[in-house]
Amino acid sequence: MPHPNDPSLRSFIPVDPASDFPIQNLPYGVFSTKAAPAPRVGVAIGDHVLDLAVLEGEGLIDLAPAFDVFAQGSLNAFMALGPKVWSRTRARISELLRHDNPQLRDNKILRASALMPMADTRLHLPIAVAGYTDFYSSKEHATNVGVMFRGKDNALQPNWLHMPIAYNGRASTVVVSGTKVRRPRGQLKPPSAEVPSFGPCKRLDFELEMGVVVGQSSVMGEMLTEKQAEAMIFGFVMLNDWSARDIQQWEYVPLGPFQAKAFATSISPWIVTREALEPFRVQGPVQDPAPLPYLRQTEPNNYDLQLDVALRAAQMNEAANICRTNFRYMYWSSVQQLVHHASSGCAMNVGDLLGSGTISGPDKHQRGSLLEISWNGTEPVELAGGVKRTFLEDGDSLSFHGWCQGDGYRVGFGEVEGTIAPAV
Repeated sequence: MPHPNDPSLRSFIPVDPASDFPIQNLPYGVFSTKAAPAPRVGVAIGDHVLDLAVLEGEGLIDLAPAFDVFAQGSLNAFMALGPKVWSRTRARISELLRHDNPQLRDNKILRASALMPMADTRLHLPIAVAGYTDFYSSKEHATNVGVMFRGKDNALQPNWLHMPIAYNGRASTVVVSGTKVRRPRGQLKPPSAEVPSFGPCKRLDFELEMGVVVGQSSVMGEMLTEKQAEAMIFGFVMLNDWSARDIQQWEYVPLGPFQAKAFATSISPWIVTREALEPFRVQGPVQDPAPLPYLRQTEPNNYDLQLDVALRAAQMNEAANICRTNFRYMYWSSVQQLVHHASSGCAMNVGDLLGSGTISGPDKHQRGSLLEISWNGTEPVELAGGVKRTFLEDGDSLSFHGWCQGDGYRVGFGEVEGTIAPAV
């Protein structure tokens, strides 16, 4: 049987070569319909959703001794079954969707109940988020921010080149794409003010990130090897780590971000599996100095994954691209982040979410936040119709797109979108 990543595979469902969801992808999500409002698990194929709860119920996907795994409103139960089950299930779904397999293709009744246009579905948060940690792992981003606030000679803090830096965020405010984001309120103290005030954020920003979905737990008190950490990663989502820069500026000393990041984190609804991304693995940047032994890598753990950011101001009819970069630039890989996270003995759980940190590249058009694009507000972004932005205003909408380009197909993530609603 062909491997699910085989570029020659074709689905019996027509898929445009520019689609994010060919048979080589098969990302998992949670969806519902008006006719069946209970959320359940599906995969994206072209512009359709395949209902895995129906296939499991018909005995076409066997997860024994577990049952009704795909009838649940999150992927956590499926992820808990482990990498061998993930791989076997993806291969089975690929087999059922192949153009030369009549089992589903020619069963009109089953097709009618198991396949539906994506436009007729509602997409939900795909996992029950157990914990959320946000990293700071792009050297270009960290350098840009450091130059702005500390000068060129002190851009990177002394620890940055030795370990992946991160903070623990809020799982409770991770939301799915399309959820409106309320402008946060907080304590503000510009340099000209003697005392702080409380009010709406005035310097609201986005951060272009990827999110790692942890699909297996680790034991409290034990470390992870590179191979163990890789096996624990179920897949990836696109992630927007919304940031209130002015709130952060006042609060972050001495313990780092808090309310400036706690109000919302948006993720894309489809989880692209690690296995689907396997053909696009690449070496990351050379790490100098060499990391300590527990963080050293023997495998190429970065991905050639193109990323776009589009901004549509409230008064604009169409969105304008303001960033195009690549996940391959990340200095610390997702595997290294997970290894370091567990290195103290921290227990990782099924459903943990790790934000990569803002993804910026070496060129100006590759900056993954408005803080960098507008250089802390000193270089406004010029959009259509004379619209300018330094930071986000009410009614503005941000959308991220990401994909890996294969030979005649692409493995994509759909989008993660959020629109800014006024503070209350």
